[in-house]
Amino acid sequence: MSQEKKQWGAIIVMIALFAMIAFVTNLCSPMGVIVKNQFGTTNFMAMIGNYGNFGAYLLMGFPAGMCIKKYGYKKTALIGLLVGITGIIIQWLSGWGGMAVYLVGALISGACMCILNTVVNPMLNILGGGGNKGNQLIQTGGVFNSSAAVAVYIIMGALIGDAAKAKISDATPALMIALAIFVIAFIVIAFTKIEEPPQPVEKKDGAKDPYSAFSFRHFNLGILAIGLYGGVEMGIPGYILQYLTAAADAATPGMGMDAGYVGTLGSIYFIFMLIGRFIGASVGGKVSTKAMMTFVSTAAIVLILLGIYLPTTTTVSVPGIDYTNMAILWGDVPVGIFCFLLVGLCASVMWGGIFNLATEGLGKYTAIASGAFMTMVVGFAIMVGIQGLVADWSGSYLTSFWVPLLCAAYILYYATIGSKNVNTDIPVD
Repeated sequence: MSQEKKQWGAIIVMIALFAMIAFVTNLCSPMGVIVKNQFGTTNFMAMIGNYGNFGAYLLMGFPAGMCIKKYGYKKTALIGLLVGITGIIIQWLSGWGGMAVYLVGALISGACMCILNTVVNPMLNILGGGGNKGNQLIQTGGVFNSSAAVAVYIIMGALIGDAAKAKISDATPALMIALAIFVIAFIVIAFTKIEEPPQPVEKKDGAKDPYSAFSFRHFNLGILAIGLYGGVEMGIPGYILQYLTAAADAATPGMGMDAGYVGTLGSIYFIFMLIGRFIGASVGGKVSTKAMMTFVSTAAIVLILLGIYLPTTTTVSVPGIDYTNMAILWGDVPVGIFCFLLVGLCASVMWGGIFNLATEGLGKYTAIASGAFMTMVVGFAIMVGIQGLVADWSGSYLTSFWVPLLCAAYILYYATIGSKNVNTDIPVD
């Protein structure tokens, strides 16, 4: 019974961290609307928070893995939270310090997210027993992750209001919420007993292990898949916001819709992710990860194609929320945009599915593999940046959605072919 209680305590803590990661990470996209207005940037530069946040993964992935190996999961999580507190404070100060300060804050916050992700994913997979059950527990964590993402978009939509007047100071309540979450989480985790899996003992004979996580083909293809996945999860909702709020006569024309309504509309994408993760958590123990990933990546490709090619004159009513009067607002958006929002259902299980497939069968290499896996989250920044460049160069937001479509196509390849472990002869005990 004691062991069971300890295990559930660890699971609850890891799931809470999963939610925190989403809250802070998803501040970047709605903050892009503020950055674009306050600093007068291009579409590419408006997403600078994403570049800093996800770029930090490239720097922190391996150090985070080594930190787990040396100090364990709990102490590594506490270190990450201290880093996150610093990052949030610096982002708040950027309202007075300028764009460079905002970038530094985003970079430090990203380092925190990398450390926490490196802790959470392998712990949930291990606590679930790996395989389908490990994937199911990751998807359960994803439910809370999506809930936090929805909360961010709703809060930021209410705070931004008029996009043409938005300032970083408007986001102060959201930043303070994030700061409070970090402080509370630090205190809770510090006093929570977490029974951790033993780390492999280093050999004393000086013999170097001829293998590593990179000796596994399916892992190498998997870390590429997670980098490209960023184009699906972050690129689609981020550029929906840009497209719907941009003026019709802007350099990259948009729909000129109210930013407050659009901000709450952006949360619909993550509501769909939340629904998808509920479904994933329910069936994850019964349906293979490969089958699940094949289905959702195929569906994502179809939905993105529909979003690009369906006429913008055909509209559908989608709800938003008036937070002043606490009333439901209905707005008409192009039906193609609604198809983009539906991609959230597909993206919902991709992160956990890719991680599960990429680390399956790695045994003693899992901790370091998790750190390496996180370095490729820099792909989130790269793919969001590429989509912004395509939007700037083509003068069309809809054309830019070919970037997440190609990302989804690679994920389909990985699910069907690339995820097979062809290196089963490598000892992992």
